[in-house]
Amino acid sequence: MINQMNIVIVGLGNIGSYFYNYLIKNKKILFNKTNTVPNILFVSAKSLGKKRSFKIPKKLWLKNCLLASKIKDVDIVVELIGGSEGIAKKLVFEALKNKKHVITANKALVAKYGNQLSKIAEINNVNFEFEAAVCGGIPIIRSIKEGLIANDISKIYGILNGTSNYILSSMDKNKLEYNNALSKAKVLGYAESNPASDINGEDVASKLKILTALAFNSFIDNKSILVEGIKNIDQIDINNANQLGFKIKLIGVAESDQNKITQRVHPALVEKNSYIAKINGVLNAVIVESDPVGKTVLQGEGAGPGPTTSSLVSDLCSILRGNVKFPFVLSDKKRQFASFANISNKKFSVYLRLDVKDIHGILSNITKVLATNKISVKRLIQNPTMNKKNASIVIITHEAKSSSFIKALATLKKKNYIVNNPKIIRIEKINVYR
Repeated sequence: MINQMNIVIVGLGNIGSYFYNYLIKNKKILFNKTNTVPNILFVSAKSLGKKRSFKIPKKLWLKNCLLASKIKDVDIVVELIGGSEGIAKKLVFEALKNKKHVITANKALVAKYGNQLSKIAEINNVNFEFEAAVCGGIPIIRSIKEGLIANDISKIYGILNGTSNYILSSMDKNKLEYNNALSKAKVLGYAESNPASDINGEDVASKLKILTALAFNSFIDNKSILVEGIKNIDQIDINNANQLGFKIKLIGVAESDQNKITQRVHPALVEKNSYIAKINGVLNAVIVESDPVGKTVLQGEGAGPGPTTSSLVSDLCSILRGNVKFPFVLSDKKRQFASFANISNKKFSVYLRLDVKDIHGILSNITKVLATNKISVKRLIQNPTMNKKNASIVIITHEAKSSSFIKALATLKKKNYIVNNPKIIRIEKINVYR
């Protein structure tokens, strides 16, 4: 008798449609690789009457997607709706409670409710799979859960969002202003009509929180994380970075130091000859530092229907083979409430840009404010602006505590010679070269 597992695909946007057609065309290949037939029992979407470039038999349509969690013959629910609340949340919770395997690409849902969902899956002896939720087609989650299982991970970091990376790359290579680069990303389909989560860092934050829990065998922590986006980066910063030997990238970093885990998402200056500086366009790259293997680098397409389907199928094949695994590597009972810390005591060198009135004595006052907060100057550039009455002062500092920079900025903002809000971009040491 041929083994078969019945699937419901909920959500038929670009990704859901691509995934559906992949399964239709490659059912035999997947059977040969897993010894189980992946049978699409139902599909469900918000708009049943929407014109599509392919036909779906009427018998496959499920009008109420929530029924997928209750139909006896359903083995696997693939949730491709998106969003951390509403129907997506209800569907996934109910499916796991009713002993259905769940596959999702929903990073926001996993980041917010992954702890609860993992526990429900374990109790009901079903899989909760989410490879497609982080970095599209890059198999970073399975690499942590399986390929690097022998390793003690100390740090995981990289470029985790293709939209923001495309914008920054366009600003650099094509000399576009931020708004123009964003508009181009929308036209090309790299940015949503509302790209807020991509450009404000929230998308990276969701992915990073998931990777942190996997890397450090901890529960997901939604509180202790710094999140900064790229909307304040302008062409002046891009040019200054190039002049100083850097590129600007939006990075996510999670690291464990002295039994405390820190999570941070922010723009960073990275050496222009480093590996991460050369990741352009919509590409993602993840670096894992661990013992005994050392540094592991994974790079690839971070979004899009093809790469995302690659990860969805990877999760599907794991289930088709009959593997039931803990969603976050360890049993819920063995995962730890790790100690998370903010970055106030972490030391950075930074790029500090101050747009000021061009009057006598300002520079000495600025350096005095920095010295008071135990910040020393490593390099300084003073550029005139279009308005001859103003000047732009760029300072590269020596390392100092993050809290010191916050105090210094608070003082500088009050100075009557400051024209625009002072700007800080951290300098990240990423010693990976190719």
